[in-house]
Amino acid sequence: MRAPSILAALFCLTALIAAAAQAGKLYRWTDRQGIVHYGDRAPDKAPPAEVERLAFRAEPGAIARLRVLQEGERYLAWADNTLAGPIEVRLDFTHSNNIVGSPHLPARAIVDARSSAVVAVLSAQDPTRGGDFELNMRSTPGDPDARARNVDYLLPLQQQQFRIDQGYGGHFSHNEPEHRYAVDFAADIGTPVLAARDGTVMQVESDFDKAGLNLEKYGDRANFVRILHEDGSMALYAHLKDDGGVMVRLGQRVRAGQQIGLSGNTGFSTGPHLHFAVQVNRGMRLESIPFRMTGPQGPLHLSGGAR
Repeated sequence: MRAPSILAALFCLTALIAAAAQAGKLYRWTDRQGIVHYGDRAPDKAPPAEVERLAFRAEPGAIARLRVLQEGERYLAWADNTLAGPIEVRLDFTHSNNIVGSPHLPARAIVDARSSAVVAVLSAQDPTRGGDFELNMRSTPGDPDARARNVDYLLPLQQQQFRIDQGYGGHFSHNEPEHRYAVDFAADIGTPVLAARDGTVMQVESDFDKAGLNLEKYGDRANFVRILHEDGSMALYAHLKDDGGVMVRLGQRVRAGQQIGLSGNTGFSTGPHLHFAVQVNRGMRLESIPFRMTGPQGPLHLSGGAR
């Protein structure tokens, strides 16, 4: 079956989903011959005075990308995992005319770190006539079958004196399941951020440089590091500094106490601090879980407080 209308819809959809990942820093510089260059990284050899960072609105990096490929009379919907840890995806029709999926949509799949998986195979319900469709794919970090162990976490900041500005259930921004058991540590911009537990750097975001109290504008625009632990739980270190606030790379193994970044004030934030949470995937939704933490003076009391 040849169905040009289906193909057009597929190519358009794939392009739109891939475009969400095209975020990054943009630099402009002039070389010694007077030629102007643009790039997503500053040159190593150009004098700093000749390099200009251009301001533009970055978008969060994509967790997964959807690819739809034709194979004979059918179409394969692939999910490409961009993270260095497992994710769960859910594929839905936003529009379907004479097209069915196997398995039936909505369909879910777990995709291993930096790998791809076929989520569904799409074909015509009635092969004698054409059809068209549109797809939507959501993705969530983590394996929904993970079972977190009750372990001690280290204080994620290199400082002897610390203050918790917002603890478990804080009314300002810790009232959603994803952040209910998060802790906000007061920290000057540039304070070393340390891994609270051994793990693998699963996800990083480092392209943002502003903060504010407009949730729609800043809610998903904080710099952060997500570290995957051996039991499948994930630690989130958020609101990191712009320009050098993230000091680890995707897939890197880190040890408890190792520096992974610098605290900052990016995203939805009232001021400089480090947002720390331990999260698990509970079936296409992230939930924070209670944890134990030890500081220089012993166990920390993590409940209550509000920014």
